[in-house]
Amino acid sequence: MTEPRPIDLDSWPRRELFEHYRASPCTYALTVEIDVTEFVAELARVGRKTYVAQIWAIATIINRHDEFRMTLDDEGRPSVWPVVHPAFTVFNAERETFACVWAPYDDEFAAFHDVAAPLLAEHARATELFPLGAPPNMFDVSSLPWVSFTGFTLAIRNGWDHLAPIITLGRYVERDGRVVLPLAFQIHHAAADGFHASRFVSELQQLVAEPTWVTSS
Repeated sequence: MTEPRPIDLDSWPRRELFEHYRASPCTYALTVEIDVTEFVAELARVGRKTYVAQIWAIATIINRHDEFRMTLDDEGRPSVWPVVHPAFTVFNAERETFACVWAPYDDEFAAFHDVAAPLLAEHARATELFPLGAPPNMFDVSSLPWVSFTGFTLAIRNGWDHLAPIITLGRYVERDGRVVLPLAFQIHHAAADGFHASRFVSELQQLVAEPTWVTSS
């Protein structure tokens, strides 16, 4: 595993913001609806797994930007992982519990799908929370496919050192002939501002609006 790259604080435009929100910790959450009409139609046509495709699309945007790959070194200084991998929940219907597994990010959707999709079946009856362990360079995605929502916030005790984004997905909603996906995005303000969160939403919307990558081999 490649080590994270330290940020040069002397030339970093966000240094003052980072230091302020480390001294006065603050996280925030943004809940939006993503139009996934074309995305859903393309997945239905090719038969690939929706959840895996959602995870890949999110991971692709996350890996584009330094602010979403941030971590702290042993001395509390900000660093950036060269790549981060998605960790995602798998529901055990019999026990009504879930496990958290992860798959290495690949910028080719087909390659990622071939690795991640079998994990959903393999761990559908998992009884451990982390059956595959948890690498340090990961971020979290979870899904609530049973309910749509207009707001979602996590409260993490002793989580002020957690800089990675956390994404929560809800149930699809059909409205005026379109399909939308509720998505909650939560992150530490030391890592990213509203501009960065908004850019994440905009780029994710663009990616799922042009889902030609779904059929890539």
